[in-house]
Amino acid sequence: MKEENIKSKFINATKWSTITEIAAKLVSPIINMILARIISPEAFGVVATVTMIMSFADMFTDAGFQKYLVQHEFNDEDEKFKNANVAFWTNFVISIFLWAIIIVFREQIAVMVGNPGLGNVIAIACVQLLLTSFSSIQMALYRRDFDFKTLFSVRMVSVCIPFIVTIPLTFLVEGYWALIIGSIIIQLSNAVILTMKSKWKIGLFYKIDLLKEMLSFSIWSLIESISIWLSCWIDILVIGNIFNQYYLGIYKTASSMVGIVMSLIFASVVPVFFSALSRLQHDNENFNKMYFNTQRNMSILIFPLGVGIYLYSDLATSIMLGSKWNEASAIIGVCALTNAIKIILGDLCSEVYRAKGKPKISFLAQILHLVVLIPVCIISSKYGFWLFVYARSWIRMEFVLVHFIIMKFIIKFPIERVFKNVMPTAVSTFAMGILICLLKQINNNLLWSFTSIIICSLFYFGVLYLFPSMRKEMNGILEKFKVKFTKEKYVEAND
Repeated sequence: MKEENIKSKFINATKWSTITEIAAKLVSPIINMILARIISPEAFGVVATVTMIMSFADMFTDAGFQKYLVQHEFNDEDEKFKNANVAFWTNFVISIFLWAIIIVFREQIAVMVGNPGLGNVIAIACVQLLLTSFSSIQMALYRRDFDFKTLFSVRMVSVCIPFIVTIPLTFLVEGYWALIIGSIIIQLSNAVILTMKSKWKIGLFYKIDLLKEMLSFSIWSLIESISIWLSCWIDILVIGNIFNQYYLGIYKTASSMVGIVMSLIFASVVPVFFSALSRLQHDNENFNKMYFNTQRNMSILIFPLGVGIYLYSDLATSIMLGSKWNEASAIIGVCALTNAIKIILGDLCSEVYRAKGKPKISFLAQILHLVVLIPVCIISSKYGFWLFVYARSWIRMEFVLVHFIIMKFIIKFPIERVFKNVMPTAVSTFAMGILICLLKQINNNLLWSFTSIIICSLFYFGVLYLFPSMRKEMNGILEKFKVKFTKEKYVEAND
């Protein structure tokens, strides 16, 4: 009964999370398409380093409490809200302390990340640390309760702000200032709306014993977050110090665009996925079932998306960024392909460790990846920017291997079922990739490119339908839509 209840909440929450991400990801590329044609790659490079610094400091303000509030089983609402108060006040004090450090050492930090002279920009941008300390705890509580409908309304306000603030500001101030001011206003709106709508209100309650209990989990979650931050930002650190702001802007913008497209599926599912797994952490059978169902369903879209962007990278770059970003094409292609593999085969494993309350294992996975990633990034950068780009992209496969080993021997997870689980989508995607290569030989004009994309998409789902397991699943989805459509028509007829 509990599993059915969680499954129902998971489906409903995923619906709202997906709607949120689809709406946001449909708007975000449009915003980036406009900004990329107004603002120079160098300005995006400046914002990339500012974001890197802020994300590092933000880990300490959160201190891993978000994951604790989602994962931990509380006895009642009162206990949950008391823990939320302790988490908030701890976050808030740490954020003030870290912002003060950034202000004092702003010039030294600017030099360290390859942006000398931009210390004031970094200090002002990091005011967002105070704002995220208000919203991060609220978001954790909403995710715990599967209330992604509320998060949808908050996100919709956020995606509208660039049209109202950021884009108009690009004509009045320096490009990076427009991006930074827009980001600050987004964080402010998130903090205000989430606080106003939340059942939990900030109180003056604080208890050291609760902090100690949270830290027993959160300290490892924080350490894990630091290792994740390093694996995500080591490339930006290297480019910022070895190359120039132009290449930093090209690389970060290209990889971010890929992230936006990929997270259309990934980011909409993972928060709900983690919440659902956390509730099933003591039920191995249903836990594994939830994992494999989610992985298979995500692979239906992620695999062909990665291969499609890789093979149509020139077209994707032209549409998303414009003609002055042609050099970003190769980055977009290889990032899309390697990220698609990593998301399906690797990233979901991290949610398993956290949901089972074992952040130490997730940290171990990050360390085993970093000991290879850091030397690869440093060494490859000495041989030029493009070798660095390809080395950084394909080293993601080592991370997938690390996850497989940990899942098999430490978690005791039936990892061999992973390959069988995604085999239909992998084979269908491979067949689609061959067809794309053949169709591209016919013509390269814009009309034919879009026509061939439609042909290949239909071909992909046609091949996928040949697999009995996928046919059953696809028929089930179609049947649900048919039933829903029939009910709606019945209601309309009776009205």
